[in-house]
Amino acid sequence: MSEEQKVSLYERIGGEAAVNAAVDLFYDKVLNDFRINRFFDKTDMEKQLEHLKTFMTVAFGGPNNYTGRSLRDGHARLVKMGLNDSHFDAVMGHLGATMQELNVPAELIAEAAAIVESVRGEVLGK
Repeated sequence: MSEEQKVSLYERIGGEAAVNAAVDLFYDKVLNDFRINRFFDKTDMEKQLEHLKTFMTVAFGGPNNYTGRSLRDGHARLVKMGLNDSHFDAVMGHLGATMQELNVPAELIAEAAAIVESVRGEVLGK
């Protein structure tokens, strides 16, 4: 394992400040996307932003302070509303675009995308 691989993705993308900036920009994109914004109609967005910041921190190898529901449980209501692969794909697109906009190197975007892709089944209740 190289020295770079020992450093978490969380640290390599810039830590807390980078995650916070990415989540804020990401949700701006999501909430302006007619394909997926309806899933957030009844969502406390302040709380949602904090959940995603914590999830991304943990998923990318940062400090683990997550105490929320599982991804499956947290998205079950949305699955009942019709959340499917096309919606997950839209979210993935916004994540990639957000990271590009923040000048994250392509290899780190790919690493982040692989991590998020690995939870597709859980999010979609499969």
